[in-house]
Amino acid sequence: MKDVIDGGDQYRKTTPQELKRFENFVKSHPPFDIVIDGLNVAKMFSKARESQFLLDVVSLLAKQKLQLLVLGRKHMLKQRSRWRRDEMEKVKKQASCFFADDISQDDLFLLYATLNSGNHCKFITNDLMRDHKACLFDAKTKHLFFKWQQGHQLAIRSVFPGSHITFHHSLHYDTVVQTTGDSWHIPYDEDLVERYSYEVPTKWLCLQRKA
Repeated sequence: MKDVIDGGDQYRKTTPQELKRFENFVKSHPPFDIVIDGLNVAKMFSKARESQFLLDVVSLLAKQKLQLLVLGRKHMLKQRSRWRRDEMEKVKKQASCFFADDISQDDLFLLYATLNSGNHCKFITNDLMRDHKACLFDAKTKHLFFKWQQGHQLAIRSVFPGSHITFHHSLHYDTVVQTTGDSWHIPYDEDLVERYSYEVPTKWLCLQRKA
C-alpha cells in the first residue's frame, strides 16, 4: 500500500494534516464495498445537475445494502445552481462521505480507502489515473497497479438520469495469454478497437496443437 499511495508526491495532492484526518476517518469506519469519486461521477452527465446525478448513483448502490464511501471536495457542500444542499444531505444519509480541501486531488484518497478496505472493495471513477501511474517508481509496481486497477475499477458506461445507470464491471480473470501446454488462449481486439486503460479485450483466440 505504501508504494502505491506514496508515489513520491503525496503532499503535492494533499497536506500531512488532511492525510492524517483521512486515515483516522477510514479507521473509524468498517471496510467499504465501493468507494466513489464523487466529483468525477457528478460531472459524467452534463445535462443533469451534479448533485442530482451523484444522488442517483449513490441511491442505486445503497439499495444493494453496500457500504459506500463518497469522496468529494468542500465546494460540493455549498448551495449553488449545480449543487443543492438538500440533495447532498440525502447523499450523506446513504453513504459515508469525506470532503477534502478544494485544492487537494482525489486519487490518493480513493486508492487509500479502496486498498485499506480489502480485496473485495471496488472503486468508481472514469479517471484513468495516468498521473498517478506516472509517479510509481518502477515497472513492476506499475504493472501490479495496472492489474489491480483492471480488477477493481468500475466505470459508468451509460446513464439515463432518474431511470437507468449501468456500470462497466471489472473481470475476475487476467487478460493475458494463457496456456495448458497444448492449447493457448489469446485475448485480442478486433479492428483496432480503442479502449480505456481499465478496460480489457473481451474476445479470445483459442488455439490447440494438432495431435
